[in-house]
Amino acid sequence: MKLKSLLLRYYPPGIMLEYEKHGELKTKSIDLLDLGPSTDVSALVEEIQKAEPLLTASRTEQVKLFIQRLQEKLGQHSNHTFYLFKVLKAHILPLTNVALNKSGSCFITGSYDRTCKLWDTASGEELNTLEGHRNVVYAIAFNNPYGDKIATGSFDKTCKLWSVETGKCYHTFRGHTAEIVCLSFNPQSTLVATGSMDTTAKLWDIQNGEEVYTLRGHSAEIISLSFNTSGDRIITGSFDHTVVVWDADTGRKVNILIGHCAEISSALFNWDCSLILTGSMDKTCMLWDATNGKCVATLTGHDDEILDSCFDYTGKLIATASADGTARIFSAATRKCIAKLEGHEGEISKISFNPQGNRLLTGSSDKTARIWDAQTGQCLQVLEGHTDEIFSCAFNYKGNIVITGKGIEEL
Repeated sequence: MKLKSLLLRYYPPGIMLEYEKHGELKTKSIDLLDLGPSTDVSALVEEIQKAEPLLTASRTEQVKLFIQRLQEKLGQHSNHTFYLFKVLKAHILPLTNVALNKSGSCFITGSYDRTCKLWDTASGEELNTLEGHRNVVYAIAFNNPYGDKIATGSFDKTCKLWSVETGKCYHTFRGHTAEIVCLSFNPQSTLVATGSMDTTAKLWDIQNGEEVYTLRGHSAEIISLSFNTSGDRIITGSFDHTVVVWDADTGRKVNILIGHCAEISSALFNWDCSLILTGSMDKTCMLWDATNGKCVATLTGHDDEILDSCFDYTGKLIATASADGTARIFSAATRKCIAKLEGHEGEISKISFNPQGNRLLTGSSDKTARIWDAQTGQCLQVLEGHTDEIFSCAFNYKGNIVITGKGIEEL
C-alpha cells in the first residue's frame, strides 16, 4: 500500500487518506470526533501514527498542521444572522421536499406538479426542470458529496436517476408496486435505495440501472431509510413500529429493532456507526446499539408524536422535534435532556444541526423556521415570510445558507 495524498475534512473533523493498493486508488478516513481546542496535537499524532501504518514519520509535520487547522476551525463558532435572500415561486402546485447539494451552490425541489426543479442558489435561476414522472415527485436527493446526480422517487411507483449537468434521465427504476416515499444514495454513490408504501425497500445499481436487492420483512409501509457512513448497512423505519438493519452488500437482515409502540417517523445512524436513533409517533426516541440491535436508552419528555430527530455531525448531541411544538436536545453520552426549545406555535416537522454543531434549525406548521443555540436552547432568530407551513428545511455544508420550503435564507 502506498499513500498518495492527505485531505482535510472539517465536518465532522477528520483526515482522509488516499492510497494505492494493488494498482487501485482507495480512500479511508481517520475520524477525530473528540478533537477539541485544547487537545495535545503531538500526542494525538503519535497515537494516530501507531494505529495507521500509512502515516509514516515523513508525514508527521503535515498531519500536525492538518490537526492544528481543524482545531482553528473548531474554535470559529458559527454566529451567523440570516436574512431573506430569495423567494422563489417554484412550482404551479405545492412542494413536497427540498434538498441542497453539499456546497449549497444549487438545490432541488420536488412537487405535486410531477416535476423536480434544479435551482442556482445565488441567482435564484431555474437551471433545469426534470420531467417524466406521471405522479407526485415526493422523495428527492443529490448524491452528495459528489453532487453530479439527482434521484427522484414518485407516487407513480418509480425512481429516476438524472444528470445534474444536463438534466438527462439516466435510468428509470421500476419494480415497486406502490408509492415511493423515501430514498437515499449510499456514500460511495454506487447505489440508490428506495422505500415504498408496498412494505419493501429496493437497492438499485446506479451504473447499469438494475435492481440489486429487494429488502423484504416489514409488514407495513416503509417511510424512512438511511445508510450508515461506511455504506455497508442500511436501516428502514416502518409503520409496523419496527426498524430493520440490513447488510447493504448482501441484502440480508442483520437486526430488527423492536420497542416502539407506534409508527416510526425517523431512523438514522450516528457518524461512527455505533448507534442508531429512532423517532416514533409513540412520543419517544430510542437509542440502539448498532452492532447487536439492543436498545440502550429511551428519550422521553415530549407530550406528542416525534416527527423528526437527528444527531449532530460528531454524534455527541441528539435533537428531537415534536407535534407538541417543542424540540429537545439530549446528550448522546448521558442520554439526559440538556435543553428544551420552546417558542414555535405549531408542530415542528423538521430539525437539523448546522455542520459546526452549535446551532439548530427547526421548521414548523406555524409558518416560521427558527435558529437556536444548541447548548442553551435559546432562540436566536425567527425566519419569517412563509404564508404556509414549513415542511422541509436544511443547512448547507458551510452552515451559512438555510433553505426553507419556498424561501432561501442566507448569511
